[in-house]
Amino acid sequence: MECKLFPEKENLNTGNKYNENFFGLYCTCKRPYPDPEDETPDEMIQCIVCEDWFHARHLGAVPPEHLEYQEMVCQCCMDRCSFLWAYSSKIGVPAVTKITPAEVEEDVKVDDCPVETTKAQNGPCTKSEDVKEEQTAPSTSCDQKPVNGDASNSIKTEMKSEVKSCRLQEYQEHQKPRANTATYWPSNWRSKLCRCDQCMKMYADLEVLFLLDENDTVQAYENKGKSEEAQESRDPLMTALSTMNRIQQVELISEYNDLKTELTDYLKKFAEEGKVVQTQDIQKFFEDLRSRKRQRLDGMQYYCS
Repeated sequence: MECKLFPEKENLNTGNKYNENFFGLYCTCKRPYPDPEDETPDEMIQCIVCEDWFHARHLGAVPPEHLEYQEMVCQCCMDRCSFLWAYSSKIGVPAVTKITPAEVEEDVKVDDCPVETTKAQNGPCTKSEDVKEEQTAPSTSCDQKPVNGDASNSIKTEMKSEVKSCRLQEYQEHQKPRANTATYWPSNWRSKLCRCDQCMKMYADLEVLFLLDENDTVQAYENKGKSEEAQESRDPLMTALSTMNRIQQVELISEYNDLKTELTDYLKKFAEEGKVVQTQDIQKFFEDLRSRKRQRLDGMQYYCS
């Protein structure tokens, strides 16, 4: 179908990625939501990496019952972004207990993920065959031959400084064994991700640079929505009054009450006659109001002169 806004645009965008979500299927069980055949009460949680939605019982670990966790990364995305295991051991929110994976419950393969992945299309978590665990972080080993004297000490000092500057490498020293489960994260965990040059390159290669954006979280969007809602709910009259002195406040309230009375009387005529108020009726009201106000001002100027 030809684009009406940009006729020269190609009919097929090869950059688009379509998956089960496009057809209304979610989770590792590839079922619709709501599922008319599923009688098990369960909540669905969205993975922040692939943006697919998963049944809590299919995540390999029971979500924490308290409210400390704010985000979840599914099993497949933990496989693809295996560097997150080091952070999970240090700053992740522990799951309640291990549960039976979906493949045991419903003969569903938990790690049955497509090869390609994309965040923009809200696709399911995918595991790339070309991405290996070695991509977690650059190696800290050095193949340089030992050098005598000050040069050797200088190289060692630089290597030690480089290792200390990478938070990921520090966390990997105390990393716990990996598990085939989803992981849960607190509200401020993104700020703790290492931002050294090597890790930044790793994020770019894995296409997960968005994890560094603390404003791209559900909590951030919820806070923004609450702030905008609170701002919209404020009375415009009270907002205007707060910027005026006492005399201006009295004059504004008086004008507001007059406007309210006149508009109520004007609309009451339509209600009594059973007529529908249209746009031009409101426009006529304000035009007449401005005309009467000009007449009053002209009269006051005449008497004052």
